[in-house]
Order: sequence, then C-alpha cells, then structure tokens
Amino acid sequence: MTFPMMSKGQNMPLPDDVFQIDVVIGWTESEIEVDASALLLGSGGQVRSDADFVFYNQPESSDGSIRFLGTSATEEGAQARIAIDLSSVPEDVSAVAFAGSVGTGRFGELGKLTFRVIDGSGRTLAESVTADATNESAFVFGEVYRRGSEWKVRAVGQGWESGLAGLATDFGVDIADDAEAEAVAEVETPLAESDTGSVSLDVTATTIEPEPEALAETAGPITPVKAKSRGVRTAKKVVKKAEPLKFVLAEHETWRPARLFSVVGVGSGDEQERRATSGLIATMQSVRPFARALCARMGAPAGVFEGFVEVQYERGDTKVIPDAVLKVARGSRVWTGLLEVKTGNGKLEKSQLENYLDVARKKKYDVVVSLSNDVPASAGELPVEVDRRKLAKVALRHLSWAEVAHEARMLLSHGVIDNEAQAWILAEFLRYLEHPRSGAVEFVDMGRHWVTVRDAVIAGTLRAGDQKAIVVADTWASLSRHLALRLTAELGVTVKHIVPRRYSNDPTARNAAVAERLAADGVFEAVLRIPETAGDVVVIADVRTNRIRCRTKVVAPNEGTSGRRLSWLLKQLKDVPGDVQIEAVFAARGNETCELLDTVRVNPKVLTDGRGGEIVSFGLEQTFPMGSRRSGTAASFVASVTSSADAFYGGVVQHLREWVPAAPKQSDQPHRGAEEDGGGEV
Repeated sequence: MTFPMMSKGQNMPLPDDVFQIDVVIGWTESEIEVDASALLLGSGGQVRSDADFVFYNQPESSDGSIRFLGTSATEEGAQARIAIDLSSVPEDVSAVAFAGSVGTGRFGELGKLTFRVIDGSGRTLAESVTADATNESAFVFGEVYRRGSEWKVRAVGQGWESGLAGLATDFGVDIADDAEAEAVAEVETPLAESDTGSVSLDVTATTIEPEPEALAETAGPITPVKAKSRGVRTAKKVVKKAEPLKFVLAEHETWRPARLFSVVGVGSGDEQERRATSGLIATMQSVRPFARALCARMGAPAGVFEGFVEVQYERGDTKVIPDAVLKVARGSRVWTGLLEVKTGNGKLEKSQLENYLDVARKKKYDVVVSLSNDVPASAGELPVEVDRRKLAKVALRHLSWAEVAHEARMLLSHGVIDNEAQAWILAEFLRYLEHPRSGAVEFVDMGRHWVTVRDAVIAGTLRAGDQKAIVVADTWASLSRHLALRLTAELGVTVKHIVPRRYSNDPTARNAAVAERLAADGVFEAVLRIPETAGDVVVIADVRTNRIRCRTKVVAPNEGTSGRRLSWLLKQLKDVPGDVQIEAVFAARGNETCELLDTVRVNPKVLTDGRGGEIVSFGLEQTFPMGSRRSGTAASFVASVTSSADAFYGGVVQHLREWVPAAPKQSDQPHRGAEEDGGGEV
C-alpha cells in the first residue's frame, strides 16, 4: 500500500469528497504515556476560547467536530487517534493543530514519531515521520487547515519544553491554577456533573447542559448557560466509586433477587432484539457514565443522552425503522445516530445498513451504528462491507455485544459510577446480557469452517490460499481482540491486542498472513500488551500438537553476574507453578539455555554453568491442553485459549516486575575540601 509521505513543513491537499477523517499520532516507545490533544485555531493562530482545547479533561470540541477516540498499541509502539468532521468545523476556525504531551520523560525518548491522516475507510491520505525530538515535553505533530474552499494537511514537528500547559498557553488557552480550579469545581460544577455525566466538566470555562428532557426532533432549540471563565484545569480528576446494592437477608443461597430486566418469555428473533435494545437504551439513559462510554465508541461528544426506539422514517415509497435513534446534546449541537441491533445468530445485512445510511444522509445525521455478536478483529473494522460512497457524509461504526458487556464490567469494577442505584441498574443489565436467553453472547464460536481447517492442518494438507483458512484466520483475530477486551474489564487497565502496523488498516493482508503461518507452521499467535507488566503476553495455539503455549519475555538486570540476575528472577517466581519453562538468553547470539522452574529451584546453576557472557533476558513459557471443538464451553478451542491466557497471566505474569536499578550512592570518602579545611564549620 502506497500513500503520500510529507517532510517537515510540507503540505498537501485533502480529497474534496472526504469529510470524515482521523488523525493518528504514533510513537515507538509505548511504555511512555502520551496524551493527545487538538486546538481549534482562528485566523490569528490562537484559540477562540478555552473550549477550543480538546484534551483528556475535555475530549470533544464544543461543536462536536473534533473528538478524541483513544489510544491503542501497534507492533511499532503506540498511537492515539482523533476524529474530525470537516463539514462541521466552524467557519471561523482556520486550522486545527494536533499535539501530544508527556507527564514524565521527553519526546526524544519516544523514538520515531509519526503523523497520519486517514479517511473513513482506513485509507492513509498523508503521513510524516520524524526522529528529531530531543528535550520536548509537548510536541505539535501537524495541522489540518483551510485554503479557500479546500482543506490541506501540513507536517509541523515543533516542540515545547514547557509541557501541555506551556503549549496550550502559547496558543491562547487560559490554564487555571489547579488549587483554585478545585475550589471552583467544588462550588460550581456538581449540578452539571450529575446532570450530564460528562467527564469533561473540569473545564471551569464551561457550558452547563440543559436538563435531559427533550432531544426528540419536535423539541425547540437548546440554549446553553455560560459560566464565568476561570481557565482550563489540566490536572486529571479522580472520581469515587460506588458499589451496587447488595442483598443480604436471603435465608438460603438458592434465593435469587428479582430481575430488573426479566428473561421470562424471551424467545428469539424480533422479540429478543426488542428486549435487548430496550434494556440497553433504558440503562444508558439511567447510567450516564455507561452512556458516555458507549457513545464515545460511536464517535459521539460528551453530553446529555436520550434514546428512542422503533422510529419510522420515509425512504421513497417504503418505511425504514431502525431499532433505535440515539441523540446526544452538547451545547447547541445535537449529535444523532441510527442503531441497528442483531442478537443470537442474526446477521447484519448490507442493504439494511445502506438504507439507514441514506436516511441519515438525508436527515443530516452523524452516524449509523450496528450492534451484533460479531466481534471485529480491531477497532474500526466493520463486519459488513457497504458502498463506500455512502460513507462520505455519514460514518458507519460497529459495536459487539461483547464490547457492551465488557464496558459494563469495566465501569462496575474500576469505573466512575458514584451512585448506588445506578451501579445496581448497570449490574442488572449485565446480569440480563449474561443470560442465554438475551441473545447477547460472548465470543464462543470459531465458525462453521473450523473443523475442516483444523483437520487439514493436522493432515498437512492446508494451503495458505484456502478461503476457509482466510475465514478462520479472521475469526482468530477476533478472538485475540476478545482476549484483550476481557482482560481490560477484569484488570481495569487498557489491554491492547498488538497488530503489526502494516496490517492495522488492511484486514485482508492480516488474514492472509495469519492463514499463511497456519498452513506453514500449524499455529495461531496473539500478542497482548498489558500496562505495568514486565513484558507482553504471547498466546500461541499449536493445532498440530494440540497444545497452547503462553510466554513472556523479561529483560534481565544490566548489572551483576548471571547468577545474581537469575536469583533476582527466582525471587519473583516463588509462587509460580513449577512446570513453567525458564529460558536464559545470553549476550552472545545463539547462546540460550532452558529448564523447568522446578529444576532451576533445586539447582539454579543448571542454567548458567558452562555459559560465557551475561544473561540479557529471560523467557517464561507455560503449556496448556488445547480444546478442539468449534464451540461450547469446557472442551472448545475458544474456552481453552481464554482459560490458558487467564491462567498464565494470573499464575506467572502478574508476579513479575521490571528491574529497577538502585539509586546512585554517595562516596564514603570525605570531600577533599573538607579534609583541607579540617572539617570545621563555616
């Protein structure tokens, strides 16, 4: 795939027919967290107001044209993505600058920095790469700007040593003193915070949203109330967490509390979809953090959410009835999406989605969202291909029921719900989704081609070009993402499925590569990156041997003998199962040793005797039995992969920590000047 490359300072026009674009900034050293931001600039190169600063405390512009979509890992490091609706950018905004900042470290430590602009189909429109950063703690990667009636993109590559606050101040943003902002927030923002559920209300120059009473299209215009400006607060807020209501008076463990969302009488098909849709919309309206989390995945701004079901639209001589209409109000702007829902084995249809896209374009809506049990291999992928021309002015996004359930678990375990009743409502909705009758299933099925492909791998007859192998390869990629979503919900941190960058926007090439390795080596492989761990988790499913291998790599200390480095590792492995294999990698190429942990515990020298050089890294690997069935629970392939990844993380990886060198010590010798002066006081 080829696309235009820009050097620093170079610009190029964007296509006239592209209105929805994403800006992606990337860096190589993913261990350092980079906060992405965008600034809407007027003709003088300054923001019009503090509301034009889009960052972690204010993730959307007030008009909704700029939205922060989050960060993800790549094979080369990490990246952050910001969405722009060029057709919605206000006329008095001449440019949008895209920047990144670090709380610790410097941009010179991030390695290669990239700036990419992609369209709604994932096609790269422009890219620039630089490695010139040094001591900067904030960095403007590039900008999208107007020239007459057209939009252009420019690679900037300019840094600031004064961090996010310094960069924002230079562009005209008023940065509030954190202590003053905290006091102001305590007095002035509780009403707006509870009413809107917005995570961006630490901006004390804010718009207080209206009560969520009438976002239907018969409602009148919304008039926001302006609060007095006191600047933008850059400190990240901490919100207390509430536990769901607990029932403790049951006389026996078999007693079950009544369900808020009943499963009695739920059949299949239309009734199942209507119940799931109604429960989802009602929960989103009751639990604002849940609505905000899901709407953010759809590209909506933070604000007041309302949902409407079974709304009828005219399309020629026929009627189109989406399962729900979603609306979010922020300031004077209302974001609108049409929702199509499938449950159970229901499949999304191209013609149906295209009909909704036509209606959305005519009504000037923002997005069509599909929701089903399909789990795309990566965020942004669609389970159904539609005519790309219909995506020029309306976005198409997809959510899986698994993502909805994981988001609920994440909020309940690690989220920002501070109301007991809301926590209970969300827990009840999750309880409904987990019931088989809901039709909202977890990822449990490798698809109808699994058995054929599995048997061909074992027989050695599978070829990379087999279309059934391509389908199974795509299902494996979806399973890999499912593993990341599960761990994210369980651990409360964003676990990332690492996809090589060359495949991140090219699922066809990715699936072909997976199928090629399956045919050649008989294995699938997934790489998961978990924050604050010593190394990535690699899950390898070996179809030929019917085993699953989970491994991780730990960098050894760079001081001390090999024996001391091994001792450092063994202290961390005191509670790890003895069947884990330890590989010691020495400095000389091809010089490695491997033994079971039980053996090394008895005689650590078995890994180091007769080896020259020092140990530079350790590999830890554990093997598990692999299920072979297409679907089901205990004996299925999916269940065995999931349980193996969970067991390896819990039994091995979470015990490991990266080596941290000791602080430098002062010399024991007295200072020379003190000796000459006799050590007296001055």
